[in-house]
Amino acid sequence: MLKLAIVVLLFAVIISLFSGLFFLIRDGGKTNRVVNSLAVRVSLSVLLLAVVLIALWTGDLTLNPTP
Repeated sequence: MLKLAIVVLLFAVIISLFSGLFFLIRDGGKTNRVVNSLAVRVSLSVLLLAVVLIALWTGDLTLNPTP
């Protein structure tokens, strides 16, 4: 379930990235939609980082040791 949440957040960040690109091309940067898309992308990235760090801290997610 945790890995699914991480993948969903990654896809949301990617969708936000491409929506910002679309708004930049379509509007030419004259509206605030690009800035809003950037704010959404940054907040989703911070949320994703927090989820991964909390999962590592609680032991729900473990790192693979190098052989």
